[in-house]
Amino acid sequence: MSIMLHGIGVARGIAIGKAYLMEHGQPDIAEYTVPDYLIDAEIERYNSALETARGELIEVRTQITQPRPSAAQQEGADTSPALVSARVPGDVTEFIDAHLLMLEDSAISRAPIKTIRRQKCNAEWALKQQRDALVQIFEEVDDPYLKTRKDDIDHVVNRIMKLLLQQETDTQELLEPDEEESILRIIVADNLTAADIILFHHQNVAGIITEHGAPNSHSAILARSLHLPTVMGAGNTHRYLKDGETLIINGSDGMILIDSDQKTVDHYRALQEKLKLHQDALAKLRSQAAVTRDNTTISLQANVELADDMEAMRQVGCRDIGLYRTEFLFLNRENIPTEEEQYKNYKTVVERMNGATLTIRTLDIGTDKLIPAIAEMESADNPVLGVRAVRLTLKNLDLLIPQIRAILRASAHGKIRLMIPMVTSMQEVVQIKNHIAQEKMNLRSRQIDFDNALEIGAVIETPAAALSADGLAQRLDFLSIGTNDLIQYTLAIDRTDDQVNYLFDPLHPAVLRLIYKVIQAGKESGIPISMCGEMAGDDRYTRLLLGMGLREFSMNPAVLPAVKQAILNTRLDIVEPMVQQLLQSPFHEEIHRLFDKISRSNPDHA
Repeated sequence: MSIMLHGIGVARGIAIGKAYLMEHGQPDIAEYTVPDYLIDAEIERYNSALETARGELIEVRTQITQPRPSAAQQEGADTSPALVSARVPGDVTEFIDAHLLMLEDSAISRAPIKTIRRQKCNAEWALKQQRDALVQIFEEVDDPYLKTRKDDIDHVVNRIMKLLLQQETDTQELLEPDEEESILRIIVADNLTAADIILFHHQNVAGIITEHGAPNSHSAILARSLHLPTVMGAGNTHRYLKDGETLIINGSDGMILIDSDQKTVDHYRALQEKLKLHQDALAKLRSQAAVTRDNTTISLQANVELADDMEAMRQVGCRDIGLYRTEFLFLNRENIPTEEEQYKNYKTVVERMNGATLTIRTLDIGTDKLIPAIAEMESADNPVLGVRAVRLTLKNLDLLIPQIRAILRASAHGKIRLMIPMVTSMQEVVQIKNHIAQEKMNLRSRQIDFDNALEIGAVIETPAAALSADGLAQRLDFLSIGTNDLIQYTLAIDRTDDQVNYLFDPLHPAVLRLIYKVIQAGKESGIPISMCGEMAGDDRYTRLLLGMGLREFSMNPAVLPAVKQAILNTRLDIVEPMVQQLLQSPFHEEIHRLFDKISRSNPDHA
């Protein structure tokens, strides 16, 4: 008899496979004293584990980036071409490269060694202490997206730890071939890091189920990028499952079916094939402009973190970057990146844009102690509501001024816009613009080129900013709506908290009215309004946002084709009156009913 369970669907698609239960978590570590004459040997043991860990990651990177034989070739058939491309997204290899860099970072490569010498303790205990200190740093990060990067620390440390303890690592386990290579597996775990998901890619893994996790976590975002059906927040799943059971998961609605009959399996296999045909159709939209049925052109832009992510943009036919995150220049290092270092990074990116627009968001971290220089500046009991983003940089000009100068200098090499995060008051905007004006004067006096017409905008991600959007729009060149934080702050929930993330509702009437107010403020002031939060990249909301007047969307490149298709199948003269009716309703049930009606509206019939 089939059993149905539910979680949160975070990466769409149907997966059918055998349950593969993973035990996750930190290994138990004992502390013991190492005699003086064995300290050097203990350090050598740690260095050896580091080197082995590095080799394993390089092996994984090589495997997922090399083409692999097709099914026909595995059976010995004579086919051409000889190999089928693995089609690994560029950001996947970036995650592995980031872990390789972590192994080189002094926080991992040298700090535990200093602890071994100072405390005369075993390598495992020294590494555990360093891991605990690093995780504490990331847990204090106010940005939910960056907070999930502590999972990467866990993964890197666990890999070294298992080698020290002479346990089998995840890489060794997952690279072992299945007894039947044709059997697809559905991973079931307490939680997974983004690195875990990369390891599962191309390892006969059909889908993922985790008991914890949130839709906007790093792991969820990566699963969507890889088109790997994923259900998170499915509590106590282990209680109902055993290894080898047939599972069906729906990454759209969070459904999990256990031990289904053949008729049910056949039904979902047919759905899988239908979804595959749909994805193939989306891929053909690459060169097509995003234009509604009634001939309104929509701008589709990309959210980018690293310069190498730009390849993913090109694969989906995207030219402009609507959000370039600069935080990763500051992470996992002991010092602040210099103006020159930042300038070279921004210059490299904008030169690769070939005349398209690059929107750079200034530093968006808080009192999270990611680097010692910042740790010494501020402290806060509640970083989420404390000195973060523009508040931090305005209080610490050693962070702000070099970044402003670097952005200005880079603007001489292409079309750049500067975007201020976490604005809540007009005073913050005035202060930032004054600093920019001053740095323009300084550069001009030194005869250094820059774009004097550099556009300045802000991310609207608090209710205060949304309610003040009309005033902000008169002082700025553009606005971008950050729905992730806007929804979180409006509804007073932590969207990464398993206990309350079910309350994270983009269709809450308060959220919709704030979004609409910002769009209207832009229209009245004649400045462009974009949206860079996850809502912009979810094609379920595309028609709603178009009906509200949004004309610029910025998103993860992986989801852009689906949003483009939704635009191509929309008539504004049909959806706009329906959206106005929806915005007038204060009732949750009616809003969802009208939303469904908008989603189902036929563009061929007015």
